[in-house]
Amino acid sequence: MKRLLTALCLCSVAAVAHAEIAQKFGPLEIHYNALTTDELLPDVARSYKIERSKTRGLVTMSVLMRNKLGALTPVPAKISVYVTNLNQQLANITMREINEGTAIYYLGEFRVAPPDTLKFTAAVEVAGEPKREMVFTQKFYK
Repeated sequence: MKRLLTALCLCSVAAVAHAEIAQKFGPLEIHYNALTTDELLPDVARSYKIERSKTRGLVTMSVLMRNKLGALTPVPAKISVYVTNLNQQLANITMREINEGTAIYYLGEFRVAPPDTLKFTAAVEVAGEPKREMVFTQKFYK
């Protein structure tokens, strides 16, 4: 996770719109980011088998749970995501789980035709917690 998150942060330093964002739901904290895959460093894209393109998008998500001491720990989740564009066209995004050491995160690729603003809707299920739904938007520029 550190490798991908570091790469995503390096890719997005100049673009505040691509900063990783989080939403909190009780003990859960869900981090997410969406960007075009051409922003990934070539080595990072290759290691995760992601095609780099201005018309391909990548959504990343990680689910963390706060323990009794207040520390956040990655937890496995079932995540389903769909995206709609400004023309209300709908597409499902298949999320794949990545495990690196103690880190757990999820990647999903989608098509994008910049300039566009996409609305992502995600359902997140973690054992022992109620199902959470979250919505976020991301603008994509040429």
